[in-house]
Amino acid sequence: MRWLQVLTASLLPFTALAAKKSTGDRFSDFRTKSLSAGQPPKLDDASYAQLTKAPRDYSVAVLLTALDARFNCMLCRDFQPEWLLLGKSWVKGDKNGQSRLVFGTLDFVDGKNTFQSMQLQTAPVLLYFHPTVGPNAKADAQPVRFDFTAGPQSAEQVHAWISRQVPGDVPKPSISRPINYVKLISVTTAVLGGITVLAVASPYIIPILQNRNLWAAVSLITVLLFTSGHMFNHIRKTPYVSGDGKGGISYFAGGFSNQFGLESQIIAAIYGVLAFATISLALKVPRIADAKTQQFAVFLWSAVLLCMYSFLLSVFRTKNGGYQFWLPPF
Repeated sequence: MRWLQVLTASLLPFTALAAKKSTGDRFSDFRTKSLSAGQPPKLDDASYAQLTKAPRDYSVAVLLTALDARFNCMLCRDFQPEWLLLGKSWVKGDKNGQSRLVFGTLDFVDGKNTFQSMQLQTAPVLLYFHPTVGPNAKADAQPVRFDFTAGPQSAEQVHAWISRQVPGDVPKPSISRPINYVKLISVTTAVLGGITVLAVASPYIIPILQNRNLWAAVSLITVLLFTSGHMFNHIRKTPYVSGDGKGGISYFAGGFSNQFGLESQIIAAIYGVLAFATISLALKVPRIADAKTQQFAVFLWSAVLLCMYSFLLSVFRTKNGGYQFWLPPF
């Protein structure tokens, strides 16, 4: 048995050489590297030149990047996982190589001569080489360049770009992202926690949500907010106040189609006082048991209604001099 182990060990180098021996078909050789590595193979100056030289009956997508920490290329490091995911998904989905597309990665450390010959000053750079011979050959042998000026790109965005370069009659495998178990567990825990909090707090929250006075107050505030011109201010980007041309401040804009931010707040306050006075006269005053106190409350809230409505009419006259209605004392 010992001589059999020695014979097996002696044959291992020859077996490895046979496995690594080139078949003469560049597409098959580099595709075999991709399948064995499970990702786009790393290139150097020689292998890059070998992969992209003409004549070429296949397409090539090469990422020129700079992952070394010395270059501080954050965009390179951010995009690298997306690039590996794209290459792995494409090779896995196109097991028979029908798309005739090879992926590769050339780092600056391994391909300085290539970077210098192309006069590249930035990274990453994604190049797509069309076939130079065959039915899908292009007359222009220059590679097509993907633009990274918009920032980090996702695998789906680059996949869409490559799919536009690949002929329409060949398969275009989709991106297959691994399940993010950490995110799944976090979301599930958060949802279950939220349901638990709602279940425990429901005896205290439901009575509040069913309170008619609360909904009446919210509805009243909302109505006053929007009838006073709050949305108009946001849409038109109106100024808060403006000068009156005499060194003072103008709180109300002239014309019914103009207003200031502070003006809408003043109008909302007037409407609020008028609404509160009306509600008090209708609901609160009739419940007062003492006749004199009730009579005083009627006069008080009626005076508030008269004064505030008179002030509101004066604001209308300020905005438009042709407005003819008025009430004392304003």
